[in-house]
This record gives sequence, C-alpha cells and structure tokens, in this order.
Amino acid sequence: MSIRFTAKARRGMVALAVAAGLAFGAAGCGSGGDGDKKPGASSASPSGGSQPSAQQGKSEAPLAELSGPSGLVLQVTSAIRDSGGFLTVNANLKNDGSQMVVVPVALRGDETEIVQHGTSFGGATLVDSKGKKRYYVLRDTEGRPLTTTDLSSIQAGQTIPVFMQFPAPPADTTEVTLQLPTFSSGTIKISG
Repeated sequence: MSIRFTAKARRGMVALAVAAGLAFGAAGCGSGGDGDKKPGASSASPSGGSQPSAQQGKSEAPLAELSGPSGLVLQVTSAIRDSGGFLTVNANLKNDGSQMVVVPVALRGDETEIVQHGTSFGGATLVDSKGKKRYYVLRDTEGRPLTTTDLSSIQAGQTIPVFMQFPAPPADTTEVTLQLPTFSSGTIKISG
C-alpha cells in the first residue's frame, strides 16, 4: 500500500509540475503581441479556445489571500479533489515587501517527523467546519510532507508557485478553511 501511495503522490507532483510549466510558458508567450486585443477585454478572453482554459485557474482571481509576516502573501489559485482521495491546494507565495524575506521556519509546523526534513508547508491544515474535522498535510513513507520544500528566502516582488496535498474531505464538503502558521486563515472552494 505504501508503494501505491508513493506512486500516486509522484504522479500528482509530476502533473502539477507539468501544469505549472505549461501555464508559465503560455503566460510568457502571450505577453509580446502588438496589443490590439489587450486594452479591450483581457478578462473576456477565456470565453473561447483551448489555451485559456489550460491556464484559467492561474489567471483568475485567487480563491483566497492569506497575509503573512514581512509582506508575504499566499494567493490560493486552486483546490482540486482527485479520484484517488487527495486534495491538492495550489498557490503562489508572493513577497509584497520592499526587501528580501526569509521564509518563516514555522510554516513547517512542529511535528518531529516533518521538522527533520527541512523547510516546507508541513504545518498547513484544512478545517472542514461542516464535518467538524481537521486535515493535515500528507506525508510519504519516509515522513516527508507532500508540499513544496526547501524554500529559504524570497526576493522583493518575487512570486513562487507552491502546493500542499491533503486527504480529501467528503464529496459533499465544498468549502474548507486553509490555515498556515504565521498567516491569516482563508476559506477556499474545492473543485473536482
């Protein structure tokens, strides 16, 4: 069972990396045109074609913004439930401050198993107020959290894509509250 879990987790991380790469590539390619479509309706462009739908979750307004210390902001872009029983939260960690910020160590939480694997978002939790349950970040068979890891600092104005994977709440739960140490809480809608 642990091998099956690890394989599913790896597939999920690979799919996330591919999707993020495609979204960033498409965003980079779309910014160099002659401008006759930009002023009129940049928000109306997702109505047709297949490319906008691939980056629709990335370009829309965030599901939630969580304010953190020293000008850090976590903008949640999606919370996707998959058929394997997982919920993946994708977000952008942004430094809105004017100076470089060291990513708070408190984000990893204080569980001994997670602390020994370095900086991560292992302290994140989801609260299902309807079902009265709290969900913690998943871990692999060696205790490593299934989140973005090894963030040490973030430059002023820099944005870094991050993810956190949780057990999925029941199908009838459509909203959860994301809690992250040193950040404000935010309610997010689940898709999938």
